[in-house]
Amino acid sequence: MTGYLHPINEDGNERALEMFFADVFQQYEHRLYMLALCLVKSELHVKDIIQEVFLKLWEHRHRLQEIHNIEAWLYRVTENKVIDFLRRAAADSRLKETIWNTISQARNDTDEWMEAKEYNRIIQQAIDLLPPQRKRIYCLHKKEGLDHAQIAEELSISRHTVKNQLSSAIQSIRNFVARHSGFFCF
Repeated sequence: MTGYLHPINEDGNERALEMFFADVFQQYEHRLYMLALCLVKSELHVKDIIQEVFLKLWEHRHRLQEIHNIEAWLYRVTENKVIDFLRRAAADSRLKETIWNTISQARNDTDEWMEAKEYNRIIQQAIDLLPPQRKRIYCLHKKEGLDHAQIAEELSISRHTVKNQLSSAIQSIRNFVARHSGFFCF
C-alpha cells in the first residue's frame, strides 16, 4: 500500500490495525465525503455512503496486504457505493423525490446567498458614497453599535447633529438601493 506499512505482522497485532484504520479514516474521510457529496448532493445519504466505505475497509482488514494502493481502493469503493446508491434512487420514487428536494433546496439557498451578497454590495456602495462625516456617524452607529450620545461624545458634536446625520444617511442609502436594485430596503 502506498505510504503505509502493513499493519498486520505475523502475530496479528490488533492494536496496530486499529491505529492504521484510524489514521486512514482521518486522512481520507473528508476527501471521500466531498467526492460523494458532489455526486449525490445529499449530506444525509453521503454520510451513509462513507460509513459503508469504511465498514468495507474494516471487513477487509485481514486482507490489507492485498491492497497495493489504499487511496485508489478507497476512491473505487466510494465510486461503487455512489453508483449503487444512484441505482437505488432511480428505482425508488421516494428516494428520488428526497434527492430532488435536497438539490432544489440547495439551489434556493445558493440563490438567497447570492441575493444577500448582491444586496450587501449595493448597500456598501451607498455607504461609500456618503459624505465623510455622515459615513463616519453611520458606521459608528451600525457597525460599532454606538448610540447617539456616544457618537456625539466621540466626535465632539451635538446629539441633534448625530440624529440628523443618521437620518440623512439612512435616507440616502434607501434611495440608492431603490435605484440600483429590485429590493425594498429596511
